[in-house]
Amino acid sequence: MDAESAPQLPAGQDRRRLDPERTRREILRVARAEFAEHGFSGARVDRIGERTATAKRMIYYYFGSKEGLYLAVLEDVYDGIRSSENALDLDPLPPAEAIGRLVDFSFDYERANVDFVRIISNENINAARFLRRSPRIRDLNSGVVATVDRILARGLADGSFRRRVAAVDLHFMISALCFYRVSNRHTFSEIFGCDLGAEDVAARHRQMTRETILSYLRHAD
Repeated sequence: MDAESAPQLPAGQDRRRLDPERTRREILRVARAEFAEHGFSGARVDRIGERTATAKRMIYYYFGSKEGLYLAVLEDVYDGIRSSENALDLDPLPPAEAIGRLVDFSFDYERANVDFVRIISNENINAARFLRRSPRIRDLNSGVVATVDRILARGLADGSFRRRVAAVDLHFMISALCFYRVSNRHTFSEIFGCDLGAEDVAARHRQMTRETILSYLRHAD
């Protein structure tokens, strides 16, 4: 437990006045922005408390420690993207349409949720040392690979796809193409004079990403 830990609820706290789930969601919302901006080391629980009008000791009551709060944020960001993926309902779609929709979703989600990209980038700087302590994150992310695997199998069966590829490798390809343009948007834009935030550029890259993935699948090894 880190030095800022103080998990005990103070005596005399009137719990009846609390809305625990609402308070927890608000703390997570603000903590997500704080960790995205400053990373684990630079984030401050005091600032999160000030921005949520929540006593620091109450944050520790809900999450146990700064590390516990950070892990909850990591789980929350993965839960957000995977829940949205599940809502796509890809299984009934023709294979090529299903993959195209997944690519478009990934592109749009990561472009719209920069804090997701920043938090994952920061955790990579940490060599995933916090993430590996959460079995729930592995469970949250297993579903997307299983979904892609089913789509690939259907595509091979009906001739939509000709290339055999592991589902996790295809998921990597999609993630890499969508993630990079957000994580590196400032340096790439500055070096090459290509504004990755511009709508016309984003639309072009979205189409390129979709066509790249589908073309790869439609051609045999």
